Amino acid sequence: MANFANLPAPSPEQGLNRYLQEIRKFPLLEPEEEYMLAKAWVDHEDPEAAKRLVTSHLRLAAKIAMGYRGYGLPQAEVISEANVGLMQAVKRFDPEKGFRLATYAMWWIRASIQEYILRSWSLVKMGTTSAQKKLFFNLRKAKSKLGALEDGDLRPENVTQIAHDLNVSEKEVIDMNRRLSGGDASLNATVGSGDGESTAQWQDWLEDDNANQAEAFAEADEMSARREMLISAMDVLNDREKDILMERRLRDDPMTLEELSARYDVSRERIRQIEVRAFEKLQNRIRELARQRGIAVPENV
Repeated sequence: MANFANLPAPSPEQGLNRYLQEIRKFPLLEPEEEYMLAKAWVDHEDPEAAKRLVTSHLRLAAKIAMGYRGYGLPQAEVISEANVGLMQAVKRFDPEKGFRLATYAMWWIRASIQEYILRSWSLVKMGTTSAQKKLFFNLRKAKSKLGALEDGDLRPENVTQIAHDLNVSEKEVIDMNRRLSGGDASLNATVGSGDGESTAQWQDWLEDDNANQAEAFAEADEMSARREMLISAMDVLNDREKDILMERRLRDDPMTLEELSARYDVSRERIRQIEVRAFEKLQNRIRELARQRGIAVPENV
């Protein structure tokens, strides 16, 4: 992997605000630039290309890390772990897959943070299979869905449902629930060294059920790009094709073939043929634009 020794690194001495200000100086990448840098790394292992990919996404890593502030761990260390995940994502990113690095990197960043939390949280003395990690980070959400947030043991039917949903054994569900909500490990118990400096509770250590802000931002960015592509792609259609496609597929209350056949004084079958051909032309143009911009587009778009 490229040498990232000179990258900004958060530290208690430096202060979080100063670090966040420092990483804002790295510009975000346009899709074409991101693609070329990723290709330079994949094809030639260009260290400068990899470094630019990493630095342009440090803000994303920091945003995701901030979503884990309730875990009672030093924020600088959480961000550092997020950056490790980001570097791993850059190392494995394939620009030919058709999606942006930010979309791919989120999963590596989260995985790195969660591994760090599991290593650091002394209460969780268990194996670290993927199913157990999923149980650890999703038990509270699963209990909430079933309306079973009270302390104490779960009802047998709730244990069975959670075990099925999270693909773990019923015993693992019972043991984890007791660790998180039983006795001195109550979800409402305060964590920390006991010197009064910490006001966090065990329940604060569980990941927020709300959508991650960085993920929501990335999804909104992708949707905006796709809408822009749709508008640009419409230029491949002539006026009649554009009108028929709009009326048949892009309206809340689409017109019937019969209504459009009367408008253009042709048969309903002819309208159907024009609609199909226009849609195929639009699909092909959107896919072409997506490849150029490094945006993932479903096959049925």
